Amino acid sequence: MTFDIRLAHPSEYDAVGELTVEAYSHDGFVRGEYAMTLRAAADRAAKAELWVAADSSGLLGTVTYCPVGSVYREIGQDDEGEFRMLGVAGRARGLGVGTVLTERCIARSREAGMRRVVMCSAQYMTTAHRLYERLGFTRLPERDWAPIPGVDLYAFALDL
Repeated sequence: MTFDIRLAHPSEYDAVGELTVEAYSHDGFVRGEYAMTLRAAADRAAKAELWVAADSSGLLGTVTYCPVGSVYREIGQDDEGEFRMLGVAGRARGLGVGTVLTERCIARSREAGMRRVVMCSAQYMTTAHRLYERLGFTRLPERDWAPIPGVDLYAFALDL
């Protein structure tokens, strides 16, 4: 399958937000008010980098790359890249979209001269964990945290 990886266009922000909510909801991962954060694609585009995978049929997936200084950073240090909110449309699962979007974040971190890329994933997102581990990420348990009780986030890192 051929698709492009690029920054989202402003005209796509609403669709990107809905895709992100749908991707997380598909596996039952939307809890509490997090759906509003996932839906806020325009805000992510303004305060971070909103990347999408798209083909001639439309959007396939999205990820938010959080440069140093972005309010969307959670655990990244100044010499680390960070990304969040990776989501793949149900119709595009299993096609490598998540892998390519993650590789884009790794490349962005290298382009920015970072020594490592980090991210968090909820403990129950085991399919995502396998993707990250396949790409060489390892657990960083000293940075695990919980934004709210009952939502435990595992930290992962890839040295560049």
